[in-house]
Parts: sequence; C-alpha cells; structure tokens
Amino acid sequence: MKKRWVAALLAALLLLLPAAARAESATTQAETAPAQGEPLESELPMEADAVSVLLLDARSGTVILEKNADEQRPAASLTKLMTILLTLEALDAGEIALADEVTVSEAAAGMGGSQALLDAGGVYTVEDLLKSLIVASANDSAVALAELLRGSEDAFAGRMNERAAELGLSGTHYVNASGLPAERQHTTARDIAALSLEVLSHPLYFDYSTIWMDEILHRNNRVTDLVNTNRLIRFYEGADGVKTGSTSEAGYCISATAKRGGERFLAVILGSSTSAKRFSLAQGLLTYAFDHYETAELLHQGDVIVQGVPVENAVVRQADLAAKADLTALTRKGEGASLTVEVSAPSVLRAPLSAGEIVGEAVAMQEGEAVARVPLVLTQDLHGRSYRSSLGEVLRLWMQCAAQDGI
Repeated sequence: MKKRWVAALLAALLLLLPAAARAESATTQAETAPAQGEPLESELPMEADAVSVLLLDARSGTVILEKNADEQRPAASLTKLMTILLTLEALDAGEIALADEVTVSEAAAGMGGSQALLDAGGVYTVEDLLKSLIVASANDSAVALAELLRGSEDAFAGRMNERAAELGLSGTHYVNASGLPAERQHTTARDIAALSLEVLSHPLYFDYSTIWMDEILHRNNRVTDLVNTNRLIRFYEGADGVKTGSTSEAGYCISATAKRGGERFLAVILGSSTSAKRFSLAQGLLTYAFDHYETAELLHQGDVIVQGVPVENAVVRQADLAAKADLTALTRKGEGASLTVEVSAPSVLRAPLSAGEIVGEAVAMQEGEAVARVPLVLTQDLHGRSYRSSLGEVLRLWMQCAAQDGI
C-alpha cells in the first residue's frame, strides 16, 4: 500500500515541473484566407475589351476568372481607393472626424481633371471632401485630404506605399493621391481587387458610394453638383461601389461590386477602350457570377468545432475550439453538397494560453482540393498552474492516498 501512495505522490510532484511550450501543431493561417490556387474558370465566358480583368467572390476572396491580373498598369482614379482607405482608417482611429474643418490649399484647389471646384482658402468639412472624393472622384478633394493627413501630397504618397506593402499589394506603387498620370505609378487588377475589399470592409464607405447625385456648398453660396461616376450605382441591381477611372494612358477602368441577398461579387477592369464597354463588361461579369455561383455557409463564427481537448498544466482539464470567423465556400450553383470540412487540431494543449489564440484550422474541401479555410481558436483562457496551486494538488493527492491506506 505504501508503495502505491508514494508512487502517486511522485506523479503529483510532476505538476510542479515547468510546462512545455504551447499547443502542439498550432496553425497560423491568415483569418478566413481563401485557399491559394488557380481561378475557378480558365477562360473568360465573354469577349473582354480590356487589358486586365478579374472577377471574384467578395466574401471568400475566391477568384472566378482572370486575364492579365498581375500586369502592372496605370489605373487612373482607381488610385483614389487608397486615398479613400487611408481617410476611412484615420476616421476609425479618431485621428480626424467628419465634422473637422479643412482649409484648402492653392495646390489642392488647382488640381486638374475631375474636381469638386474647391476654393483656394475655402473651408470645408472632412465629410464634404470624402463625399466628393467617393461620389465624384474629385482630384482637389483627394489632395486636400492628403495634405490634411500627412502635411503634403508627397508625404501622403509615402504613406500610401507603406499601406500597400502592409496589404501585400506587391504590384503597386503610388506617386500621388489622385491617380493623375505620373511616372512609376502603377498597380494590377489583383491589387485593385484586394484594395477594394479593404475599402468595402468600412461601413461608412457605403454612406457615400450609393449616392447618385448630391452637392457641395461653397462660400458665397456657390454650389457644385456631384454626380456619381459609377453609373452602375443607378442602373445595375445591387451595385453599391467601388470606383471608376480613366486617362488616355490608363484607358477606361473600373472596380465594380454588387450585392444581392447574401452574395457579393467584385469585378475589376483595367484598360478598356471606351467608357461604355467598361460598364458593359463589368455588368456582364457580375451578372455571370450571380447566375452561376453561390456561397455555401459551412461554419459560423463562434461555432464550437472541437470539444474537450485535453489540457496540461492548467486549472481546467479540457478546452473547446471554435471557428474564428464564418467558413464559406464559393461553388457553382447546385454543387454545394460536394463540400466537406476537414479539421486540424492539436491532440493536447499546454497552458498558459489565452482565449482567442489560434490553435487549429477548419478547411473546406471539394474534390480533394482546399477551397477555403478558417482558424480555430480557444474559447477560454487557460491559466497555468501556479506553484501554490500545484503544491495544493500534491497535498490533496497525498492526503487522499493516505486516507485510503489508513495512514
């Protein structure tokens, strides 16, 4: 008997030893990152009068079809998507507010091309500038916001390039905030798509992108009418963004998105020969996506996917893993039943670990290929045992064994 409780005591003493590291085989995939691979279709289903084309599912990021999507090209006012994004991010961070007043410089007021006709020395709100930038693609408003955020357009262009690098836009380089022709300023259809999705993640953007007509009031009661440069907003069902642009060098360009029910698709077109062909192709691509594809919802954010994973060196003995975000997969209509979900999770967890830490992954599979993935995270904190709590457990086990043996 004595040998049995001594052995139990020695085993309990192991609790006092330092824990090994973290969860075994932890996964570090980017949040809701789609599986990398070829586009779903190898050929465009229609004639495309454009140098570069990309059509994708905005929810999962899955590319449906593409043409020269990585060719570096000027993109005219689609450049302003980064100016819009940095403004929205500054608003979110509290660095500026919509009601803030901005005095427009002579440099900003003197910009050519599409304008809000801002007065040099005139005072406008951030909201006025952002609205005219998104609705009417105003170059003067773009420069005024650039100067507000970084002091000069050159400094702002530097920040644009920093943010592009942070977003992984490897084919993009900025020289100005407006997209007016400049040497070494270029991007790709794939980068425009990624940047567009980033802009669409800001709800405030839609407060302005869906405006068809509006106006800005200047001093002396002068008024500038604003008309949305994206005609799809008015004439295509579900269209609510993103941006148009055109110069003789870039041709006619558009990043267009539309939402119907739970589906949202995005089409990017660079280098079309006419404005009408640009809009017609964007409309045709979006319609093709809505007609032929649908999103299967496989898991929802917060769903517990794995229960009762053993935990070592913690107060609790088991932990659950949940989906960090929705797991969705794009499929051709009627093919959703062929999707399965494969789960990768550790066989044991070792504290300390925090709630929300990524420790596994759920992958949507179709015909043996990974088509989407989402991280699995801990649902609770796993606190490591302190010396005192471990010693208390040792004493408890010793007393339990001693009582059983009549000691």
